[in-house]
Amino acid sequence: MCLAIPGRIISIKAKIAEVDFGGVKKLVGLDLLPNAKINDYIIVHAGFAIQILDEKDAQERIKLFEKIS
Repeated sequence: MCLAIPGRIISIKAKIAEVDFGGVKKLVGLDLLPNAKINDYIIVHAGFAIQILDEKDAQERIKLFEKIS
């Protein structure tokens, strides 16, 4: 089973993004999503961005994570 977490890109340097996960900031590899940009919502698994989300979908997923945490 895998758990992919939604977050918002707040900065990018080379292929590394700083991503905000509801106040927790982590560095994430953009190797799989080279077109990702600042303010994009992304899904992260194992330290790598694996999908760009539209804002509506991202907010729905974030609300679900808030309910289970």
